[in-house]
Amino acid sequence: MPSPFVLLQHALPHHALSRLAGRLAASERRWLHSRLIRRFAAVYGVDLAEAARGLDEFTSFNDFFTRELKEGARPLADPARFVLSPADGAISQLGTITDGRIFQAKGRHFTCAELLDHGEEIARRFEGGRFMTIYLSPRDYHRVHMPAAGRLLSSAYIPGALFSVNPVTAQGVDRLFARNERLACLFEGEDGPFASVMVGAMIVAGIDTVWPHRFSGHTRAPVHESFMDQDVRLAAGAEMGRFYLGSTVVLLFEPDRVAWREDLAPGSVLRMGEALGRRLAG
Repeated sequence: MPSPFVLLQHALPHHALSRLAGRLAASERRWLHSRLIRRFAAVYGVDLAEAARGLDEFTSFNDFFTRELKEGARPLADPARFVLSPADGAISQLGTITDGRIFQAKGRHFTCAELLDHGEEIARRFEGGRFMTIYLSPRDYHRVHMPAAGRLLSSAYIPGALFSVNPVTAQGVDRLFARNERLACLFEGEDGPFASVMVGAMIVAGIDTVWPHRFSGHTRAPVHESFMDQDVRLAAGAEMGRFYLGSTVVLLFEPDRVAWREDLAPGSVLRMGEALGRRLAG
């Protein structure tokens, strides 16, 4: 039986709550955002020593939540040898894509095709490949970076629900990451295509990218964009986007491209830029 927390989420108005949270988070009224920032930092134990700016230098809660870090706070592993962690967070699951399905939690899966919304042909390219799902908690740094160097081929913004994406909800909601609002980005890397999917969650007020895009948060229809006629190239470890309030990143690699580190498992804590696994074709 689902937990009371999961049952409550089914009853809540996800998008109305997210729109309200978005208005509060974007407010530049100092009396409001100062209180929100200080309370949030205290409750969640945010490490402010690594932030590039002090608490009184942010112009809104969003500005604080998407804060940049001090130079050198996240040293990168060697991208010539390794795939890098795209974010701070903890591993929810990792493994092999089998029969087109990605493992979510005991008894629960979702398909690669529905997660990406790029068509069956693209989804089949990842059959037998590797996936990793990384959960970003409220205290984490919330910019998302490139796991490897790549040229952006296409993206799909897919509207959907906004369930929480913490481990309790992952165990209690079918197809969680393929039901929630998300942005699926397909890149051509040095070793072949890979995907980075930014998944929204409860009270997430938006997803943004470092390149111009046509979608806006919580739209009603999918937005598919091709970048084949552009030259959007990002280096390994470069910022690719950010969450306005917390969520999850799902990485997908084709077969024989990466071998995850053997010491990594669900629950392993990650920092952006550390080695996730060895490049097999590099």
